[in-house]
Amino acid sequence: MTGPNIVLMVADDMGYGDFGLYSEGRVHTPALDELASQSLRLTQHYAGSAVCSPSRAALLTGRYPIRTGAITPQEVLGNDRMALGEVTIADSFKAAGYTTGMVGKWHNGALDPRFHPNARGFDEFAGFRGGWADYYRWNLDRNGSFEKSNGRYLTDVLADEAVGFITRHSAHPFFLMVTWNAPHSPLQAPEEVTRKYVEAGFELGIALIYAMIEVMDRGVAKIREALRTTGVEDDTLLMFTSDNGPAFSHRSDQVPEGVSLDGSRFNCGFAGAKGSVYEGGIRVPMIARWANGLPQDIEISDQICFTDWLPTLLSLAGADHIGEKPVDGYDVSAVLRGDSPQEPPRRFWQWNGDTPIGTTNAAMRHGDWKLVRPALDISYATSTDRELADRYVEKDIEYKYHPENFSEIFDWPEPQKVIPDPPPPELYDLSIDPGETDDVAAGNPAIASRMLVELETWFEEVESERRLITD
Repeated sequence: MTGPNIVLMVADDMGYGDFGLYSEGRVHTPALDELASQSLRLTQHYAGSAVCSPSRAALLTGRYPIRTGAITPQEVLGNDRMALGEVTIADSFKAAGYTTGMVGKWHNGALDPRFHPNARGFDEFAGFRGGWADYYRWNLDRNGSFEKSNGRYLTDVLADEAVGFITRHSAHPFFLMVTWNAPHSPLQAPEEVTRKYVEAGFELGIALIYAMIEVMDRGVAKIREALRTTGVEDDTLLMFTSDNGPAFSHRSDQVPEGVSLDGSRFNCGFAGAKGSVYEGGIRVPMIARWANGLPQDIEISDQICFTDWLPTLLSLAGADHIGEKPVDGYDVSAVLRGDSPQEPPRRFWQWNGDTPIGTTNAAMRHGDWKLVRPALDISYATSTDRELADRYVEKDIEYKYHPENFSEIFDWPEPQKVIPDPPPPELYDLSIDPGETDDVAAGNPAIASRMLVELETWFEEVESERRLITD
């Protein structure tokens, strides 16, 4: 084997402030902290989107998610899935002779076997295909067959599944994605872990989230021990990141009765959270350790995005990308080894529910400048449209608990909306204002105007490609 084994771990809705190293002591993550001390630590690392499905599509394809058709977490309409014409990173590693596996959350095609992980390059899958699962009443999809919960905590189950994959395949090159469910809602954690945070003075909602993260950290320790035990740790690129920033709000059915979240969850001073293209929604941790191939215990401040990992990991492995569609990401393997690019690339984000709307919740970054089109207050056109949206949510929840009852997406219309006119875009200099507190667009009209044109041009390009999707 010329390249490393790869274990890519992705947390769900975990921000910088949820990471022990950056949380000022709030959350206990000894395994991650130890790993970080021996790793590359990327301080300007960005998710592919502000929410789950599109962000994961960017990671899997190296392409902006709107292009792929994965535009929003909505499952029963199929808006979470990547078009069948997309080629995943697992497809390329499999073609290169790697054994490929995924453990945990898929969320890029909850319905229809053509969109199952086993059909998208993964030899083995053990997890759930939707956006979340109950931590105690789960349904584990093992290569297309369902296994009912035995009452164990789901994060622990996923850790053991990952260990099993490593143990079975350590003698040959492998690519494993461990896509944790934590700390995504529903807010459920072992009582003995939660109690520790309550006794430390945290409100119950925050205590539950931190307990969920601590249990996940124990799973990280199990995975690292499996790599040591099988003798492949130093020949493995072990990575940890999150799909987007922290969720500051949850549906009432996703939290225990009487529990509230008052927004006190620490996020290192970044503006926004999950769902927002401000830094708090898209800037996420990334640590990466490959003892026999990359430097250790250093910070890298170059801007790296989810779309970069497909070309970069394939490059590190000496493998080829087998897809015909061009990727949007860049091979940053030289950056990981200490070289910086001459010109930082332009990066783009946009997200809203349902069909993409370019005038809302969109952003572009070029160098230290970041342009933001703030999220608009979009409403449903009629009460009927509101009721239709509620029915989608009800069906999504039903799918989580009874996936065996669903096989095809629903042929229902998209709710109509009222879209207000957008305000002027905002401009931030992140080199001096990472918290995005000082909009300097008025003082830099030429920069703001140029970036707005580039953002609009990008959006029309990716949205035009999405409109051509037929599967």
